Amino acid sequence: MGFLRIIQPLSFTCFLLYNYKMNTGEENMTDEQIASLVQNGDKEKFGLLIDRYQSKLTRYGRKFLARRENIEDIVQDVFISTYQNIQDFDTSLKFSSWVYRIAHNAFVNGLKKQSISPITSLDLDVLLSYQVYEDPDVRERETKELKKMIDSCLDTLKPKYREVIVLHYIEDFSYKEISDILKIPTGTVGIRIKRAKEELRKSYQELEKKYGEL
Repeated sequence: MGFLRIIQPLSFTCFLLYNYKMNTGEENMTDEQIASLVQNGDKEKFGLLIDRYQSKLTRYGRKFLARRENIEDIVQDVFISTYQNIQDFDTSLKFSSWVYRIAHNAFVNGLKKQSISPITSLDLDVLLSYQVYEDPDVRERETKELKKMIDSCLDTLKPKYREVIVLHYIEDFSYKEISDILKIPTGTVGIRIKRAKEELRKSYQELEKKYGEL
């Protein structure tokens, strides 16, 4: 069975997950080790990466896009693009940041097709400076505080703010990793997260006034 058959939409994910289940003892391999094997000809190992990232990227898309009917198709396109460009991946870097960068591009294209104020290349946030301090204790406290607001008000945010909240508080990426994914300065990540939290709090307070304690 030729590996290129997986490029066919209906067989892509199922074929690779089938091949993954035929292997054992590989769950401890890093993403980068698996990617290296794929680069060196063991193409069916790509199924391991699909298994690890399919639910994550689907969740990312569902949180990032306001209209979610085409998420599965977009995620499949992400995997196809990832496989087709796997030789360009530098295995000394983090695979997760690389594949989320591909997913970011795909979801932004999805936003454009939905005609929902797509993220533009000219962004005032990039022109501002913001000193980033990541304190694990502060982040844990903020995460608990923001969880209810995220669940209730995430869709009220502009896409560029919604995405950084999803990446940081749901997908657990650091500011530096988000910077790598979005190709923006780390300080810009801090600005967007700060503004997103302010907007979330405003939206949540408005909901509380309207419906009482949530």
